[in-house]
Amino acid sequence: MARVYNFSAGPSMLPEQVLQSAAADMLDYQGSGQSVMEMSHRSKTFQAIIDAAEANLRKVMNIPDNYKVLFLQGGASTQFAMVPLNLMTKNGKADYIITGQWAKKAFKEATRYGDAKAIASSEDKTFSYIPRVTKDMVRPDADYVHICMNNTIYGTLYHDLPDTGDVPLVADISSCIMSEPIDVTKFAMLYAGAQKNLAPAGVTIVIIREDFLGNAQEMTPTMLNYVTHADNGSMFNTPPCWCIYICKLVLDWILETGGLEKRREINVQKAELLYNFLDNSKLFRGTVVAEDRSLMNVPFVTGNEELDAKFVKEATAAGFVNLKGHRSVGGMRASIYNAMPVEGVEKLVAFMKKFEEENA
Repeated sequence: MARVYNFSAGPSMLPEQVLQSAAADMLDYQGSGQSVMEMSHRSKTFQAIIDAAEANLRKVMNIPDNYKVLFLQGGASTQFAMVPLNLMTKNGKADYIITGQWAKKAFKEATRYGDAKAIASSEDKTFSYIPRVTKDMVRPDADYVHICMNNTIYGTLYHDLPDTGDVPLVADISSCIMSEPIDVTKFAMLYAGAQKNLAPAGVTIVIIREDFLGNAQEMTPTMLNYVTHADNGSMFNTPPCWCIYICKLVLDWILETGGLEKRREINVQKAELLYNFLDNSKLFRGTVVAEDRSLMNVPFVTGNEELDAKFVKEATAAGFVNLKGHRSVGGMRASIYNAMPVEGVEKLVAFMKKFEEENA
């Protein structure tokens, strides 16, 4: 069976090299006589896998030694509670910038645990831009400022970080992790659901500076305390072993293919192919202001719901799948994560040109 071009926003496509390696190891991982899905997480074999995954992650992202790397469960959505429970503890205040559904949900969850304040929002224009935040907008006694770096549904990206002064910055980087280099030292904490650019659904990456550990609110459940996982090497309980293994393979692939500088070069090339077509199309148009466009998620519309539906149907039949936009906004969305080859975007653009000629 021929593989399709999968433009899903997550779970997303994985590099074929990774899938082939996983397939080869499925029944017998490196002579162990068992699959990674079967082996004990307490075994030396799996310990070597999780150690390699962390080492790779630190190398790829240039993570300093004073940051802990955690492999957790519960998705980024669980982080919406873990962040305030662990970090909104000095003054009981946190500032949130609302740039989409996930930032909005993170903010709503934080209001349950302290004085969370939305200091800026782009909801007035359907989250089609990143609101500009200056230092004077941030409460100086806030324990942190929270942002969602890349907004999967709406296709926006922080190309420049907000100036938060001395207030620590926390970021959800679920849909842009590994897409380009990022300066970890500018953040107190980063977190990401791995199912968009790193692994199958099931593992969440947390990168947290060590001095932000150990201050959780008294009511914090054991499993929601970062110290629990930091002190136990992410193995307080059984971790998502298979997902961590795939994550390790994806990081191997990134290292072997030029690291994050090369990823950025290729991702910019793919995004420009698609945005350039949209900017000159007589039928399709992008929905995000040019200066805030994502490299990973490209939403677009024709302006006619019936025509949008026709495009999605015909594209699917042609092997371009999961192009339907999020149910909350409609239209179309092409998610062009690391594993999407340039060829896939080139062929999508050619198909869109053909559709335009037939329907404009």
